[in-house]
Amino acid sequence: MTTGNSFDIRIIGERINPGFKSTRALFDNSDIPGIQALAIRQVEAGAVYLNVNVGSQAMTDRPFLTDVIQAIQDVVDVPLSFDVPNTELFELCLKTYDRDAAGGELPIVNSITEHRWDAMDLYREHPFKVMVMASESVVDGVAKNNKTAEDIASTARRAALRLRDDCGMPMDHIYIDLSVSAIIADTEGLNRATLDAVRLIGSDPDLEGLHMTGGLSNIGQQLPAKAADGSDLKHCLENAFLTLAVPFGFDTVLGTPWRGYHPLPEDDYVLTTYRHFLDQKGSQALRAVRKFYRA
Repeated sequence: MTTGNSFDIRIIGERINPGFKSTRALFDNSDIPGIQALAIRQVEAGAVYLNVNVGSQAMTDRPFLTDVIQAIQDVVDVPLSFDVPNTELFELCLKTYDRDAAGGELPIVNSITEHRWDAMDLYREHPFKVMVMASESVVDGVAKNNKTAEDIASTARRAALRLRDDCGMPMDHIYIDLSVSAIIADTEGLNRATLDAVRLIGSDPDLEGLHMTGGLSNIGQQLPAKAADGSDLKHCLENAFLTLAVPFGFDTVLGTPWRGYHPLPEDDYVLTTYRHFLDQKGSQALRAVRKFYRA
């Protein structure tokens, strides 16, 4: 159980990422003490892993990337997750990572897909856990985005069994990243597909022990701050998704540890509105979105 959150989930801290304006300022100023303070704050709030993403700076300033990894490991003892653009940088991260400083825990390589599998070439020399994006697959040699629950679940199954059979990776070292789409642009039922995929993956006996994860910050993008009932709309949407997904095996959030995730009651306004939204597509979905913030 993560401190401050009442779901039985684990949190991979997401804040060391230039997508957050305050973190980007730390990167722009090479503020290593500030980055260390951010790492400590996430761990104190309950993060069991910290994701490290320095953005495009990883391509142009490799010493900065290694300095950030070493500086974080100087002040916290949780393992790290690496989100970098290519295999060469993954190798640099894995060589820099001090497993002893993380209590012997393996890092996570975040993310591989069926058409970006080359990072697995590093596995024998530098063992790691892995995060697999199930939102993308390869069909007849061509990469495509998955839009149905069946496609997402079959991609997850194919990747997990390949990791197990080809690499000998334990199932509990595999994190399936399920894309959680912004509802404001979701006219194709992508939120419904993701939740149905959670059920399919969670009920697959061959995948027992595997973790399901995803970032939640997209779900409330471009929506007003307050719901029609006056609640924090974006936060309640995150909790609505988790309320429906956690019972079926979604057990890890790539998120902000101090958000305080908690289940919503059945009669919660945002949860009931989200359930209605999930049954809509096209223009009906757009009308359903307005119900979140218009009484």
